[in-house]
Amino acid sequence: MINFTHLYLGIFSFFTSILSFLNILYCYYFKLYLNINNFIFIFIVSLFLGSIIFFNKKNIKKVSIYQKILTVILGYLSIPILLSIPYYLIINNISFLDSYFEAISGFTSTGFTMFNNIKHLDESLILWRSSTQWLGGLYFLISIILLIDIFDNNLKKSFTNFINFSSTETIKQSFKIGIVYLILTILIFVILYLSDLRAFDSFNLSLSLISSGGFLPVNNLELIVNNKIKEIILSLTMLFSFFSLFFTYNLVFFHKRNINFFSEDLYLGFYLIFLVSFFFLFFNLDDNFSSLFLAICSSISNIGFSTQIPKDLSFIFLILIIIGGSFFSTSSGIRFFKLFLLFKFSINELVSHSKPKSLFVNKLAFFGFNFTNEDFYKYFFSVIIFILSLSILSLLLTISGIDSEDAFRLSVLTLMNTVNSFTSNLEDFTFYDLSVFSKLSFIIFMIIGRVELLSILIICKKFFFKT
Repeated sequence: MINFTHLYLGIFSFFTSILSFLNILYCYYFKLYLNINNFIFIFIVSLFLGSIIFFNKKNIKKVSIYQKILTVILGYLSIPILLSIPYYLIINNISFLDSYFEAISGFTSTGFTMFNNIKHLDESLILWRSSTQWLGGLYFLISIILLIDIFDNNLKKSFTNFINFSSTETIKQSFKIGIVYLILTILIFVILYLSDLRAFDSFNLSLSLISSGGFLPVNNLELIVNNKIKEIILSLTMLFSFFSLFFTYNLVFFHKRNINFFSEDLYLGFYLIFLVSFFFLFFNLDDNFSSLFLAICSSISNIGFSTQIPKDLSFIFLILIIIGGSFFSTSSGIRFFKLFLLFKFSINELVSHSKPKSLFVNKLAFFGFNFTNEDFYKYFFSVIIFILSLSILSLLLTISGIDSEDAFRLSVLTLMNTVNSFTSNLEDFTFYDLSVFSKLSFIIFMIIGRVELLSILIICKKFFFKT
């Protein structure tokens, strides 16, 4: 296991060195020499740690799924240590805990920040914050491929024809993910830049949007998204992290026999149309639907930031954040697809008691997917885990002195890896002055929110869903 862990984490150390190298180039190009030595330091350290893969890539024995899970969790704990170094070295009077909090928040694509005024940060550090989100989104997607065996076969079929991956197939699919992820990032950057956003802001936003992250290059989104056209364009680009990462890929390389690849995205499309229609009919009272549309797309994509919206709608947006987006995207949430199937299963069970002689098949409309009771038990158990996690974190935050309502909202955002903003009515909440206990609670549950479906469910399956 040690060799495999070194290999997996070493690869992402190399990615960290690449991102730090980009910051070095940025500092040289814009003559920001004050911070360049710090990025050179992180480049050397991450490159050295990444070089371990050349010494451990051989003699890697077959790794169990539980060892893979531990490796993924270890990555969420250890990689942010590297990512926190620039904050700690560059910013005066910042503790290592605060630096680590910022790095964890970026790597889990949450977006909680220690910095109340982004204007006080050097542009190279703003770029670094966005880069940590991009790396975290890629880490999450590749970890899904690594742990593909924990998911039911129907969800696997929504993005691949393979049920079990050999090491060769895992590398092939991971490489494809990386290419698609990079291309979509560039596409979002081009779209935002053509919408008359500054190149620096467009680039940082593209890194945030593709990873469902919440870091902004400015203090307030309205400073750069200052008209309805920009709001609509930004909203549409958010949907890249709402639908499956492979949605665009499958549209380009579509084959009729692979119609199952579009199953989840089709239902997500219906879900999006329903939400847009519902909000347009009932909440478009002040002719400011572009802001509502932005909040809708931001919530369902688990990004979180938006322009100003009516505060009485914040609870509705919290519900949308909990539901989340696609199974194979960088968004979080319980996932609409699973909640829809749970609803279908529950209705069938209720009707079967009133009509016991009738036969009800748990089959997905439009597609040939049949779901077993075991699948629904796992989906139901994931909801139970979320409720338990939400209750525990809310209690911990309340004990630490945070208002109970704010604690509940923050707990939802933490577990769903979504930034605090107007959508949650927490736009003015600051994390810098929190107690050490509160910060540690946020750190632990930000990681739990990212690895829950990748670890807790399979561990519980081992004990509760034996066949």
